[in-house]
Amino acid sequence: MKKICLIFGLCAVVLSKAEAFETSARNAILVDFDTGTYLFAKNETEQIPPASMSKLMTVYILFDRLKSGILSLDDEWVVSKNAWSKGGAASGGSTMFLNIGQTVKVDDLLRGIIVQSGNDACIVAAENISGSEENFARLMNETASKLGLKNASFANATGLPDENQRMSVEDLAILARAIIKDFGDYYHIFQEKEFTYNKIKQGNRNPLLYSMEGADGLKTGHTEEAGFCLTGSVQKNGRRLIEVVAGLSSNQARSDEAKNLMNYGFQEFENYTLFNKGQVIGVVPVWYGNQATVDMTVSNDIVRTYHKNKADKYTFKMIYDTPIKAPIAKGTRVGQIKITSPDGQTEYINLVAAKDVAKVGIFKRILANLKYYWKGRQ
Repeated sequence: MKKICLIFGLCAVVLSKAEAFETSARNAILVDFDTGTYLFAKNETEQIPPASMSKLMTVYILFDRLKSGILSLDDEWVVSKNAWSKGGAASGGSTMFLNIGQTVKVDDLLRGIIVQSGNDACIVAAENISGSEENFARLMNETASKLGLKNASFANATGLPDENQRMSVEDLAILARAIIKDFGDYYHIFQEKEFTYNKIKQGNRNPLLYSMEGADGLKTGHTEEAGFCLTGSVQKNGRRLIEVVAGLSSNQARSDEAKNLMNYGFQEFENYTLFNKGQVIGVVPVWYGNQATVDMTVSNDIVRTYHKNKADKYTFKMIYDTPIKAPIAKGTRVGQIKITSPDGQTEYINLVAAKDVAKVGIFKRILANLKYYWKGRQ
């Protein structure tokens, strides 16, 4: 991560201009994991059939129950006839090859869902968590609402075709980011390239795992309506990018477009540390305080994603009222930094007091008023 030195009034940071990127995907998004910045977006809010990428929500719910202790990886569930018939080999879809009446560990089910994309595994999980797949779909919708997925609706746990099974690529990127952020103890399963169950070995369908160093997730999807789709994640040089591509015409197109979009993000953008937590950024006068000024700082590291080598296109300006009246508590907002992007968009970052400033007694306040009055008459 690079550091930027700022000069106030007009500043800047010069980052290089990226060439326009084009993709044959009908819908696509590329997001920086750390900052949440959209590096590329195409029809990102359109509701589309997510196919097996829907399984990311099923996995999220499983991970959440494991993290909270409601479930254990060693818990065992029984495979119902419904799960076998709707999601098994006879259904024609992707399957874990479970058998009716078989007991299966949650640990194995997770790999059956993530690595093998098993529809039967998803239905077993849904039935054992919520009693039925219909009830589980309601839980999926509730979870989507909590996560802020604005264009998501679920009718099943698998992603099998249903007119009420819809997500946007933006929703999928938000969901992927939440999985990575919230469930570090379990996320490593996504990078496993193969899994064997019932003596049947199946490979992970994610092409990035085989073509890009640092790829570690997440999920492919394909139906006739959805086309070939992928939600992917890659770590490189201390950065992580998340992408979703959908509506592609072939497996090869999915692989090529996913890799090209990732390369674009790493080649054209960089994360820059604008300010470090506790860094003194400016000084503001204090009125009625036991000290004449107070340092201004930021409460957290401020990191932003910008095009590389294009710094004078962003302007930075410090804004504050002066003087500020004491008492002032440490951490109180005392000003802001206004950042203006090349296209005129603005962002405000709060500046806070670096330490407490106490209010002086009445006698010193009178002296301060007299001093101010005397200066005004000179």
